[in-house]
Amino acid sequence: MELSDWLRLGWVREHQTSQQEIADLLAVSERDLTACRLEGLGADWQLTIAYNAALQVATAALAACGYRAERAAHHYRVIQSLELTMGIDTALVDQLDAYRRKRNQSAYERAGIASQSEADGMVELASQLAIAFTGWLNSQHPDLVAPGKE
Repeated sequence: MELSDWLRLGWVREHQTSQQEIADLLAVSERDLTACRLEGLGADWQLTIAYNAALQVATAALAACGYRAERAAHHYRVIQSLELTMGIDTALVDQLDAYRRKRNQSAYERAGIASQSEADGMVELASQLAIAFTGWLNSQHPDLVAPGKE
């Protein structure tokens, strides 16, 4: 399946991005990558904040490819799109999706559900995704790289 198929199915819509939008999304991701490492945060919060950092990167990748996820199943679609945008391995996308589900449980159902090892894993995955995105953006969409961010 390709993003054009997702468009036809109504899972995404066309979107014209800009250097500024990409830079703004990355700034949120960088802020959250810093925040999720602050001492004293519980595992639930660390996982949630790191998850948001990864979500912003995935949103930026989708935007760079000319799309925005529709509201229905928004987070799920943004995460799944990583295979089609950046070519992220299915196993890593599945791992990120498992963290999405854990984050949802923590945010909406029950406190204390995330373990420290899960939080640490999400932080590491978000960090790796941010690094991979920078390389991908520079090689695939250099016109969207803000000056000084090469």
